[in-house]
Amino acid sequence: MTSKPVIAIVDDDHLVRTGTGSLMRSLGYGIQAFSSAEAFLRSDVQSFDCLISDVQMLGMSGLELQKILESTAPRLPVIFLTAFPNDRMESIFSRDGICYYLEKPCSPDELCACVAKVIGGTGSAP
Repeated sequence: MTSKPVIAIVDDDHLVRTGTGSLMRSLGYGIQAFSSAEAFLRSDVQSFDCLISDVQMLGMSGLELQKILESTAPRLPVIFLTAFPNDRMESIFSRDGICYYLEKPCSPDELCACVAKVIGGTGSAP
C-alpha cells in the first residue's frame, strides 16, 4: 500500500492556506500548511512531494525560499502563486527553470492539474 502524496502549502494569507489545503485534501492529498517560508524550512522539507508557495510574503519571499531549496531539496517540485505578476518575475521564472506559476486568484482546475503533473506526471489526482 502506498502512502498518499503530501503537499506543503506556504502562504502568509490564512484564507489562501485554508482554501488551498481544502482543495488538495478533497483530491486525496495529504497537506501541511505553513504561514511563512521560515516555518516551512524548520520542517522536514524532504518529506514533501510538492510545494505550493506564494511569491510575495512577509519575511522571506517564495523566490528566496526556492533558492534555498535548490541545495537542500533540489527534487522538490515548486508551484508558485502570485497576486502581482510582472515582466521581471516572468524573467526570473524563465531563467531559473520554474515551470509552474499561477496568478491569484487561480482556477482550482488549473492548480489541480499542475499538482497532478508534478507529482504523478499523469494530469490526474491520486
